[in-house]
Order: sequence, then C-alpha cells, then structure tokens
Amino acid sequence: MTKLTIAACLSFIFAVSSFGQSYIVDIKRESARSDKLTGGTIHKTVLEEGNPNIRITLNVPSFQMTLWQDGKEVRSYPVGVGMLEFPIAISMRQATSIEWNPVWIPPSSDWIDASSTVKAGEIVLPTDPRNPLGKVKIPLGYGYLLHQAKGPGDMGSLVSHGCIRVLQGDLYDLSEKIVAARGLEVSSEQILAAKRTKKTLIAQLAPAVPVEITYDTIIVEGGKLNIYPDVYERKLNTVENVRKELRESGVDDSRLSETEIKHMLARAKGRQKFVVDISAIKEDLAVTKGRAVNVVATRAK
Repeated sequence: MTKLTIAACLSFIFAVSSFGQSYIVDIKRESARSDKLTGGTIHKTVLEEGNPNIRITLNVPSFQMTLWQDGKEVRSYPVGVGMLEFPIAISMRQATSIEWNPVWIPPSSDWIDASSTVKAGEIVLPTDPRNPLGKVKIPLGYGYLLHQAKGPGDMGSLVSHGCIRVLQGDLYDLSEKIVAARGLEVSSEQILAAKRTKKTLIAQLAPAVPVEITYDTIIVEGGKLNIYPDVYERKLNTVENVRKELRESGVDDSRLSETEIKHMLARAKGRQKFVVDISAIKEDLAVTKGRAVNVVATRAK
C-alpha cells in the first residue's frame, strides 16, 4: 500500500470519526424551548429592526421552528420535515441567503435518478412547473433548504427529501423579519414585486443566520412535560429518558410508576403528543390529568 493510499484511508477514517462525534453531540442537544435552557419562561418580543442578533431553532419531533432575537421568541412556525428514509440532518446549520422565486438544481440522489421528469444538476427555473420549491428558499448548506410547503397538510408531517417545508405566508413573514433585523438592502417594493412575479430576487446573509436543528422527544417546557412521537424511530421514548428529563428539570419522579410512564409514552403516537402539567405529576395525577393533543395545532380559518 502506498503512502498516498494510506494517507487517503486515514483521512477517510478521521472524517467518518469526526462526523460520528458531531452526530453524537447533535443528537444530544436539547430543544431551545426546554425549561432547562429558558429557566421556565420563554420571553416574547416584537422584532427590533436593525438588531442583527437573530437565530432560528427547529425541534423535529415538535415540528416547530422559532425565530429568536436577543434570546427572546419573535415568532414560531409549524413545519414539515424529511421523510423517515430522507431525514433532515440533526445539526447546527447556517442560513446563507434568502431567494425569492428560486431556481432548483436537482441533487445527485437515488430519488432523482428514479425520476422521469428531471435530471441531477439540471437548472429548473422558477417558471417551470417541475420546480417544487415555491416562492422562497433559504439554503442551509449541503443541499438542505427551507422552502415553501405544498399546503397545510405538510405541517406536522414527514413529507420531504430532507428539506424543511414552511407555509408560504409564514415563509414570507420569516424572510421579511430576517431582512428587517439584518437591515438588508432589499426594499419592500422589490419583495412585493418578487411575490407578484416569477423574477428571482436574492438577498445574501453575511454573516449567516445560525440555524439549530434538534431531535428532542421529551421536553419540560413552560412547566409542562411534553412527550412527542419518536418520528425518526430513534428509540428515545423510554421510561429511563422520561425519568432523566424530569430529574434534570428538578422534578421528583419517584412517585411515578413504570406502568404510568409507559402509559404516558403510549399516548404519544401518530400526530399527537402527550402533555401534562408538572403540578399534576407532583399530585400523583399524571395519567388522569395528562392528555393527548395534536402536535401541530389546527389554525383557525
């Protein structure tokens, strides 16, 4: 074996090792909405124009994306994410631009190879009906995107090939809030024209906006225990993990039996999560007062 081959092999091993270590760190990161990180209260704010200190977080099992400014919640949005076989990367990413009426370049992948309508690397214009991105895309690196959803049915669903889908109105709102916070040289007239036409408009984000994607199925938020379905089947919804979350949140779990916790876990399935007030747990009423509710609330028409 030549020195060059050995070096290449070592580089590959280190790269795989680095990726594995990164994944281990990422999968353990908690939802930004956890009481352990917020102190029990998520403070809300109206976006301050010209204040660039913004970031985006998304917790996959809750299908909830949040825009933060100075550590306060500006607004949250429901989303759809990658299918089980095409999961969104649980990772720290960066939003590098906002593109209205974006082109689509199909990636080199099995699902594109199987398509009879597009080819990998082809430039699909915003005027082309084959373009699935809708009116706005926000690149997150390595082919991952925030882009327009097909409709409300995408929300709370595993629907994409690894991207994050957002309703058109929400995506417009998020984009315009980022523009305002960063003071980007994109006028409201330009944005309005982009909405009305198919002409591409691009706003670069420099520095990039941090985007944190987590996979947290068991969260104490706002004094409530939330158990979300383990949509990517990571085997995280266990009795041990419920106890761990409660203890780390300062809640005595000793009065909860294994049977009770298993009952709570079993009610987090499909499109519903199990939620119960911490006060009910302390009163030995977790099962009777807890309830299964929709992960993504139905919006009023």
